[in-house]
Amino acid sequence: MPAYNTLNLKRRATYLVASVALLSISIAPPALADDKPAGSQAKPPADMSTVGGVRLGEAGTQVDLANGAPVLPKDVAARSWIVADAESGEVLASHNAHWRLAPASTMKMLFADTVLPKFSKTQKHKVEPSDLAGMGAGSSLVGIKEEETYTVHDLWLGVFLRSGNDAVHVLSAMNGGVDQTVKEMQEHAEELQALDTHVISPDGYDAPGQVSSAYDLTLFARSGLQKKDFREYCSTVRAQFPGETKKTKNGTKRGSFEIQNTNRLLTGDYGLSPYKGIAGVKNGNTTNAGATFTGVAERDGRVLLVTVMNPETKVSNEVYKETARLFDWGFQAAGKVRPVGELVPPKSAETGSGTSGAAGSQDGAAGPGKDASDTKAEPAAAAKEGSSGIATALAITGGLLVVLAAGMFVVRRRWPLPDLVRRRPRP
Repeated sequence: MPAYNTLNLKRRATYLVASVALLSISIAPPALADDKPAGSQAKPPADMSTVGGVRLGEAGTQVDLANGAPVLPKDVAARSWIVADAESGEVLASHNAHWRLAPASTMKMLFADTVLPKFSKTQKHKVEPSDLAGMGAGSSLVGIKEEETYTVHDLWLGVFLRSGNDAVHVLSAMNGGVDQTVKEMQEHAEELQALDTHVISPDGYDAPGQVSSAYDLTLFARSGLQKKDFREYCSTVRAQFPGETKKTKNGTKRGSFEIQNTNRLLTGDYGLSPYKGIAGVKNGNTTNAGATFTGVAERDGRVLLVTVMNPETKVSNEVYKETARLFDWGFQAAGKVRPVGELVPPKSAETGSGTSGAAGSQDGAAGPGKDASDTKAEPAAAAKEGSSGIATALAITGGLLVVLAAGMFVVRRRWPLPDLVRRRPRP
């Protein structure tokens, strides 16, 4: 082959390679810092928080079985979970407890613990269009309508039963806006020593950088359960929610519709029975987070908290089934295992400086406009709801339900819930 042709072919080959490379660069999608959702890494990081104990910061399952203790259930596929005694704060067992993962609507526990004490249950609010701005596409909704008026009680039912992001945004608007609410939630998380948590949205909707952990979610539940209103809402099975105001021949009339709690351990579901002794707390499910759940249950005078995050077995209701297995193990193992860590108290309890505004209001009685009559009227209101509220929760759980009575925080190294446990027979 002539030298000229050989050189020409080489030049053409070089040009072709360069062109393909340029083409590849031009059509490749840009690398975005937020392409990978928070908490989506396949394995837990080697360096996790040690709040509550060194072992809680270690990857994998942590348990210290004594003689006669049952082994942990093998069919738990969650990426992270924790089993703790709600009263003593002892962590009986855990798996990647401080892995920072997307929390989904379990973040609403922190929202409620932060905001619930601020408003009277009887306070009314007319919803403006701006109140509902900024909700993520596909958000879970209770069905709030613009220009309609709702009580704070209605809104909290929407938050806890239907996990309504619309109810969260309305309450956030009442609280000074989403940004202000997120700021307060972050501050309250830090007060609770929930240092794995980074709040971006008050409702738990997927957002780059929004993370929490099984450990932190358990702290939120434990703090929230100090408040009577929180306990009432998270254990309510069904309730009537205000509908739209419509014109009739005789004027206007506002209807209502029934809402039911989406916590399947409380209500049951196809192939899943209500868990005996369950009393809340909150479930969640989003694309990035998968299924998440924190529950509280009582058996034989012992109260346990279990948090499960993102079971990798994508079976219907798997997060509830795994929670039930861990509850069963925890009740059998209590007193037969050595704790691997503890649920720490709030910073203010450790320093003896009192509690923060949200944590310090045991019955949701703090904040502007709180009417003391609200608390006195609650038992009658619950009875009027008939199939909703505490009475239904008691009936569905088979007659045993923990009712965490009001009281003051005890400033000790172990931060017990107050005045456990009061039982009620099935209605």
